[in-house]
Amino acid sequence: MSRPLPLPVEPAAASTWPAPFLLYLGNAHDDLAGKTARGLAFWRPELCVGQFRDRDCKTTLGITDLDFAQARAAGANTMVVGVANAGGRMDERTIEHVVAALDAGMNVASGLHQRLDSQPRIVEAARRNGRSLFDARNPPPTPVGNGLPRAGRRLLTVGTDCSTGKMYTTLALEKEMRARGMAADFRATGQTGIFIAGHGIPIDAVVADFISGGIEWLSPARDDDGWDLIEGQGSLFHPSYAGVSIGLLHGAQPDALVLCHEPGRAHMRGLPHYAVPSLQATLEANLAAAHLTNAEARFVGIALNTARMSEQDAERACRSAEDQLGLPAQDPVRHGVSRIVDHVIACFPN
Repeated sequence: MSRPLPLPVEPAAASTWPAPFLLYLGNAHDDLAGKTARGLAFWRPELCVGQFRDRDCKTTLGITDLDFAQARAAGANTMVVGVANAGGRMDERTIEHVVAALDAGMNVASGLHQRLDSQPRIVEAARRNGRSLFDARNPPPTPVGNGLPRAGRRLLTVGTDCSTGKMYTTLALEKEMRARGMAADFRATGQTGIFIAGHGIPIDAVVADFISGGIEWLSPARDDDGWDLIEGQGSLFHPSYAGVSIGLLHGAQPDALVLCHEPGRAHMRGLPHYAVPSLQATLEANLAAAHLTNAEARFVGIALNTARMSEQDAERACRSAEDQLGLPAQDPVRHGVSRIVDHVIACFPN
C-alpha cells in the first residue's frame, strides 16, 4: 500500500500563521524554556487568547489558562508550540497535545527543530481535521554569500552569550525608530522572531555554507535611507553556536552593532566550564569579524538584560557599561532604547 504524501508545511519566509493564537507551554521547566511563547505574549499580546500549561509546567505568561476546546471556543485559530529545548525535539506528551489541538480544530505552528510533519500521528490528525501545519524552522533555498557591498544601512545585535536579549533589543529598536518616523524593518533570524514578524529565515537551520548568503537574501539592498535591523543569534564566544554568529556577521555587513549582555550571568548558557567574556573582549572580537565584509562597522550601543536586578542595580550596571566602552547603555525592556537610537542618528546622519 502506498504511503500518503505528507502535508505541505509552509516555509518560514512566506508563512502567515492564522491568528489568534493559543500559546503552548507544555511542561516548560523555567521561563527560558518557554521563550518563544513569552516573546509572542510580550510583543503581540493582542493576538494571544491564552496559554496551555500541562501539570508539571513551571512557568506562566500571566495570561488565561485554556484547554484546547476552550481555546478554540475563544477564537484561537492556531496553537503555537512556544517551547524550546536542547535539540528542539517533541516528547511523547507534546505529540499527544499537538494531536489534541488539531482535533479541537486549530492549526499548529512550531519552532522546534523536529518538524511537525515528521510525526505520522500529527500528519494524520491534521489531514482528518482539514488543518494546516507550519514550521518556523523550514528555511527557503538561499545562495552562497558573496560579500559584495550592497546599498542600505544595517544594524545587527550581537551578544556575550546566547539568550541575552538580542531579539528584544532588535524589536525595541524597530519600535523606537518607527516612532520617530524612520524607515526601519526587523529581520527575524530565529523561530520566536519569525512568529512575531510573520516571516524571516531560521538561520540555525540553514546549511553552514549558506548562512552568510541567507542573511544577504534576508536583508537585500535598499535605497530609502532606512535601516534593516537584523536579529542576532548565539555568541562568538559560545563553543556550540559561534558558527551561526560569525555567519550572521559576514552576511549582515552591518554598519552598526549593538552589544547585548546579561550582567551577573555565572557562565555561558549550558556550559558551566566556560566563563562569560568581558564586554571589551566581545566588542573587539565582533568588530574584527564584521570588518571582513564592512570595514566601517562600528558599535552604537549596549543593551543590558537586567530582568533579575533591582532598579538601582540596573542603573548602576548601565553606568558601568557606559564607562567601560563609552557607548550608551540601556535595558530595552526596562528603559527603552531612545539613547541608543540617538547615537545611531548621530553616527549615521542622513
